Parts: sequence; structure tokens; C-alpha cells
Amino acid sequence: MENQVRVGILGVTGYAGVELARIISSHPNAKLTYIVSHSYVGQKLSEVYPHLQNVVDLTCEELDVKTAQQRCDVVFTALPHGASKEVIPALYEAGVKIIDLSGDFRYNDIRVYEQWYHQEHTAPELLEKSVYGLPELHRAEIKKADLIGNPGCYTTCSILGLAPLLSAKICDTKNIIIDAKSGVSGAGRGLGIDYHFCECTENMKAYKLATHRHTSEIEQELSLVAGETIMLSFSPHLVPMKRGIFATSYANLNKSISHQEVVSLYQEFYKGEPFVRIYESGLPESNHVAGSNFVDIGFCIDERLNRIIIVSAIDNLFKGAAGQAVQNMNLLFGLEETAGISAAGYYL
Repeated sequence: MENQVRVGILGVTGYAGVELARIISSHPNAKLTYIVSHSYVGQKLSEVYPHLQNVVDLTCEELDVKTAQQRCDVVFTALPHGASKEVIPALYEAGVKIIDLSGDFRYNDIRVYEQWYHQEHTAPELLEKSVYGLPELHRAEIKKADLIGNPGCYTTCSILGLAPLLSAKICDTKNIIIDAKSGVSGAGRGLGIDYHFCECTENMKAYKLATHRHTSEIEQELSLVAGETIMLSFSPHLVPMKRGIFATSYANLNKSISHQEVVSLYQEFYKGEPFVRIYESGLPESNHVAGSNFVDIGFCIDERLNRIIIVSAIDNLFKGAAGQAVQNMNLLFGLEETAGISAAGYYL
């Protein structure tokens, strides 16, 4: 097809990077032209990931900005937090559009980034220019951006689950709690004893309670929606499944509201959104969204306590990373927003 978007992926051999490669390989309007992996230079991606044999047989290369400039219209940087901000300035200067999957360009305030990531931000001028890549809240800005900070997985699931409630100002903003679970792929492909099979299987554990860096990202976006500063409790857990984010959020209502009124409120807030599915009855499950770009949202109102419980679910590697990044690419280049990412999930 003519006028295909030429795509580069930095960090292609990580879980998010290889998921990007898989999605782009069948995208009707994009072509993978440059892949970078520091650890696998000279090897075909299909040698590292055999499921891509005869699908993506490109060879992994070292990063070279001039090569990226010549071969790519957009570069996805699927690099570790901290690494992206070191390589993105040169790519930006070269005029390549960038979608960054790390946390380095998601923040409106450099002080918040440095507080939660415990490192200096070395490209503050680009942080000011970056756009937070959550299409359901920032679609117009994304379309005009040159640098997009693709949201985190926990954050996408949590923000979309709570945003309509805070926009309507029908809950107490001082006592919001998010109890969230992640599949093991959320930790990336790097080795660590916590992610060994015997440590994860038949086990569930909480971690980084009250200190997880995604707390700040969720608070930033929900504060914008609410029009006031939001501080909340975010409790992440590791669960024995490969992929998925499952968030159960609690908020105290400040008025009496029926289940159907909540459904209508969410349906109106997300009217026309291609990837948000609101449950009129029942609740989402992780296998409803696995392998898809959908976010599923359901509710329960505890009338006894006048409290709403919101359940939201996404695939951490798809809507929580690679799929959402492609959704942002589609918006950047004026393509159909659902192109390449419209399929239903795996379920099994």
C-alpha cells in the first residue's frame, strides 16, 4: 500500500516492543522499517521470538539517529524508564515523531517525575512539549503532537475507570482507593527472582503499597478531570497470569444514584469511544480483554454504605502499552483510529 507510515521500534525485544512488532506486521497502513535491540544486534527478531518467523524477519540493529531519520516517520521507544529521556532528544531534533512507552514523558510537572522516579529529568524542555497519550481524554492534543508519553498499564485501567465519576462530581474525592492486579508480563522481560515461575505460580502478593510510581500518574490525570487536586490510595498486586490489569476502585458517593444512572453517566462520557465497553450488568473479567485494545468497565453500588465499586480491566501489553501506542500513531497520522487494533481478545 502506498503512503504507509514507516515505523521504527527501539527496544523491540522487550515484551511491549515485540507486541508492537506483531501489531504493526498486520497493520493496513504501517510498515516496520527499523528495529533496535542493544542485546540482540545482528539477530533476526524471528530468531529471538520464533512466533514471528515469516512474519517479522527484520534484523535487530544498533540505534543510529540518522538511520531512524531516514527510514522512519515515527519511532516507538519501548525502553526502560530513564533510558528514553537520554535518546529521545536527538530523535526529536531529527524531526521524527516519537511515541514513548516509558514514564519519562508522561508528566506535566518535572518535580512530580523526579520525586516519584528518584532521578533528574535531563530533557525538561521536551517534557513540556510532550502530550499524555490517553486518547479518551487527550485526543485533540495527540493529533497535533510530535512527542507522546504513552500511559502506563495500571494508569490507563484506573484513570478510565474513575474519570466519569470525578467529572460528574458525585463522589468524595478524599477517600478513593484503587486495588489493582497485574499479570507477570507487566514487570517486563528482565530477570528477577520475584518473577520466577515458582515464585509467581499459585501465589499473589502486594508490593510497593503507597509508593508505586503510577500513583502520581493517576493523580495527575484525575486531578485534571476533577478540576481539583486528587490524592488517592493505590495498591498494586502481582497475580499468577501472564497478561492483564484488573482494577477494583472504591469511592464514597455524595448523593444517591441508581445503577442505571451510573451506566448512563459512563455511556455518555465515553460516547463514541471505540475501545471503551460499559457493562450494563455483570462485571468485566481479565479474559474479556486479553489480547485486545478494549477497556471494560462495570459497577456495583453498595447502598448500605453509599459507596460505588468500579471494576475495570485491560490487557497490560495491549491497551496498557503497545495497542494504545498504535492507537496514538493512528491519530498522529490521520488514520482510522481502530486500524490494526480492532480485533476482539483471545478469551482463552
